[in-house]
Amino acid sequence: MASFPDCVNENDLGKLLLNLMDHTDVVQDLTFAPDGSLMLVSASRDKTLRVWDLKDDGNMVKVLRGHHNWVYCSAFSPDSSILCSVGAGKAVLLWNMDKYTLIRKLEGHHNDVVSCEFSPDGALLATASYDTRVIVWDHHKGTILLELGHLFPPPSPIFAGGSNDRWVRSVSFCPDGRHIASVTDDKLVRFWSIEERAPQAIAPLSNGLCCAFSAEGSVLSAGTCDGSVHFWECPRSISSLQHMCRMSLRRVMTTQQVEELTIPTPLRDYLTYKII
Repeated sequence: MASFPDCVNENDLGKLLLNLMDHTDVVQDLTFAPDGSLMLVSASRDKTLRVWDLKDDGNMVKVLRGHHNWVYCSAFSPDSSILCSVGAGKAVLLWNMDKYTLIRKLEGHHNDVVSCEFSPDGALLATASYDTRVIVWDHHKGTILLELGHLFPPPSPIFAGGSNDRWVRSVSFCPDGRHIASVTDDKLVRFWSIEERAPQAIAPLSNGLCCAFSAEGSVLSAGTCDGSVHFWECPRSISSLQHMCRMSLRRVMTTQQVEELTIPTPLRDYLTYKII
């Protein structure tokens, strides 16, 4: 028999359990902490994020204020210790979810940022923007490691901040930690390797809005504005032993901790994804 959290009774299946009311505008996004704590974060056009404890009858634990415009999306790091939130006005914010404090703002986008996701090992952060780019960050240091451009030649900041047909709507990390998918207004979905600056595969997709990988990473799904969902088989590849060891290490060590190790520089650069 299935087990249920403390706040859910088996007889309540199909019934409304909680109605969380406090936002003053449209709720754009919801994300649960991956540690199973039933902590929920909601992102809203009211410029706030709200943290809810569903084990405590949906009690609102904290209001995170730092955005000056709409908040489009948020994502937890795999260990639930960090939250990334993105929104209008080029905003990419990192939050300490133990203290509910702002860690830093990441600067590099030239237009609204609408999607974000951490890599499976928590070492990298991918953000998607209307500036036609996906940026892959070392969020521990606030530095840009990789830019995936969807318009060539890349637009200057003044044009990247305006309207074009290459707005990136969504980004998703593959569970293998080596690949990224993006959905863009140019009617294409792209499958990237973090080791290359050109797409590894491209497929047609009209009115694309969001994308997500299956748990094992073999299938990519994408939703559209017209209500349909499309599925693709992802290009198959086998991760190297090096990469799997890097992911294992980076699940428990920050960039700063790796940089303190007395190891050869090329190995340190590889472990910190300076060589990707």
